[in-house]
Amino acid sequence: MFDSIWEDIKREFSYGNMVTRLVIINIAVFVFVNLVRLFLFLGNAPDGVPDIYHDFLHFFCMSSDWFHVLTHPWGIFTSMFLHEGVWHILWNMLFLYWFGRIVGDFIGNQRILPLYLLGGLVGGLFYFLSAQFLDMGAYALGASGAVMAIVVAAGTIAPDYIMRLLFLGDVKLKYIVAVLVFLDLIGIASTHNTGGHFAHLGGAAFGAFFVSQLRKGNDLALPVNNVIDTIKNFFKSEPKEKTTRRKPRMAYKNPDAKPRRFARSRRANNVTDTMTSEELSHQERVDAILDKIKQSGYESLTAEEKEFLFNASKK
Repeated sequence: MFDSIWEDIKREFSYGNMVTRLVIINIAVFVFVNLVRLFLFLGNAPDGVPDIYHDFLHFFCMSSDWFHVLTHPWGIFTSMFLHEGVWHILWNMLFLYWFGRIVGDFIGNQRILPLYLLGGLVGGLFYFLSAQFLDMGAYALGASGAVMAIVVAAGTIAPDYIMRLLFLGDVKLKYIVAVLVFLDLIGIASTHNTGGHFAHLGGAAFGAFFVSQLRKGNDLALPVNNVIDTIKNFFKSEPKEKTTRRKPRMAYKNPDAKPRRFARSRRANNVTDTMTSEELSHQERVDAILDKIKQSGYESLTAEEKEFLFNASKK
């Protein structure tokens, strides 16, 4: 069963679109983090989850502390793929899947990853700046900022796009996006996840900005894709060039041989029909048969030619 699941995941990651790949990556990180938490809990029972787990988690988080950001710069990126709670990743991945497909259909699959990454970066910046003035959590994690960038981008691209919601029926996309942004806006006043709401709004603002720039002819995804391609090419080994050239061979001229009586322009498939084995050297006849195969296929050879080619391959 697990082998079948693994094969399904590999197939979806290889042939699926970028939205599918992002969902798979986020879920894989979520599973890994929670397995680490489980093993550390079992090893420390009955005292609960040890402090080493929180140190491990914070190692990949975005922090509101200047020193932590400077010493853990990767956290700016890894935090947008990091989830700990089930509901947190569930809603983020559902929104990413629903709205990401719309964005991909309208502006192209190649812009999903840049929009996700840039939206997450701007969301992290909003969180960091707001944390300098407000009392909020010291660490942030989750794809919410990146996902909100995609959500608002979808609403900006196709505001009248119809989505069917449970219990509500058909609703235009612009109203769904407006409600989500409004909930984050009023969520700032709550004492729960204030920094997260700032990150969501930062991602949302970038999503709208991304689409507005694209309409003006400025594709913000282009430099990001160029950087990603450069990194991929750096780690990708250069494949050996395949060549179909024949190996150089030495030709020996027999002074007693009679001059050829056929024109060079004769087709190769007629050569072996008109010339005898005495008039063609061994290598020339092999070349003529190979040319005939290239032009007309192996089945066009006579039984004599097939036998000759078979015997020649043994030498």
